[in-house]
Amino acid sequence: MNMHSAYPAPFDAHALRDVLCRFATGITVVTTCGNQFQPLGLAVNSFASVSLDPPEILWSIVSKAPSRPAFETHGAFAVNIMPEGDKEDVLRFAKPIDYKFDGIAWRRGWQDVPVLENALATLECDVKQMIPCGDHHIVVGSVRAIDSREGDPLVFFRGQFTTLGATL
Repeated sequence: MNMHSAYPAPFDAHALRDVLCRFATGITVVTTCGNQFQPLGLAVNSFASVSLDPPEILWSIVSKAPSRPAFETHGAFAVNIMPEGDKEDVLRFAKPIDYKFDGIAWRRGWQDVPVLENALATLECDVKQMIPCGDHHIVVGSVRAIDSREGDPLVFFRGQFTTLGATL
């Protein structure tokens, strides 16, 4: 099989990011508990279904992220699929700031993980595996509880937030 690339190997990270940003993704806020069950969360667009039977999902986190050890230590997390119109909340969770949960409506879910009240859908999970891979860890979760409501998702495409628009 002849594989062809427009870039000589190895290509640079900027070129790879340019290619990857052409894949539209939904936006999630993944949450867990830190020390003394303080809520922790980060914006994530690397979310995918793994299996329906058993119910499993995955997402990835930068290995150097300050919150990564909390996902291992607590052993549970929630994936909050964000609705269109919640760009500002997502941006808050994308920044390395304290008090990300100030002004955010949330409740305790499975294993006390924070569940965002405004999420379009939530999946509450146990950490099944954390697999080091390059500069990230892949987190595989066993889904323990789900919830959803009507609405459209917030979408990320070519480095910008957008919405679905008309469906085909």
